[in-house]
Amino acid sequence: MSAPPLFRLVDERQVSVVRDAAAVRRVLDADPVASCMVAARVADYGVDPTAIGGELWTRRHAEESLCFAGANLIPLRGSADDMQAFAEKAMSSARRCSSLVGPAELVLPMWQRLDGAWGPARDVREQQPLMALRTAPSTPTDPAVRRVRLDELDAYLVAAIDMFIGEVGIDPRVGDGGRAYRRRIASLIAAGRAWARFEHGEVIFKAEVGSQSPSVGQIQGVWVHPDRRGHGLGSAGTATLGAAVVAGGRIASLYVNSFNTVARAAYERVGFEQVGTFATVLLD
Repeated sequence: MSAPPLFRLVDERQVSVVRDAAAVRRVLDADPVASCMVAARVADYGVDPTAIGGELWTRRHAEESLCFAGANLIPLRGSADDMQAFAEKAMSSARRCSSLVGPAELVLPMWQRLDGAWGPARDVREQQPLMALRTAPSTPTDPAVRRVRLDELDAYLVAAIDMFIGEVGIDPRVGDGGRAYRRRIASLIAAGRAWARFEHGEVIFKAEVGSQSPSVGQIQGVWVHPDRRGHGLGSAGTATLGAAVVAGGRIASLYVNSFNTVARAAYERVGFEQVGTFATVLLD
């Protein structure tokens, strides 16, 4: 009988879980703005799946292909074939993800494969300019915008829920009465990452630094009270938050729907520049 082979060819579509933290960090550092959501988790908890709430997948090596798979699918690097393989791996899971989000050139090929199994999507946002601010804002800040205190949680939640419904299209209180969403907002407030302008106890402007990696703070949830829109509060408030992120030694970033021309113009006035294009597929 002949001896067994010393090695065997690996199925090119096989997806494995990454354990090489140094390689993952090199990928994240190569594009810190686009990778902020995953980089924040890795910086805090490493690459252990239990610690970061999901797995980091690759087909060969992390520096060739990489995707985070948790509550959301976030592709980070790879070819269209890699995205197909990641999609097939995701379909083998007993639970579908809530959304796909990341660079459009990676998300959309993945969604082409997943659509038949996980679709239809609640919404597909194919063009979302990814923007970054590396220096002080070009427009005045709003001195009334400040960090939210925990004793202001209830007032802040009113604005946060209205923003969430308007942006995502569902009420975050559905299912558990809003307990999980309340905990999420409370944690952002406790971390000093929720900002607002209050007038007579009511939130007029709000925004948060949703993900914060060592080099980037990603701004999310920008909202202005409906009665006060069109008066520059959104751009001034965003400038305040952007200035705080930059002053802390990080790049301020955000992504915005391409059809929201008013918001895009406001962010450009502040000094944000487009550095890429995201896409988001909302499922749940």
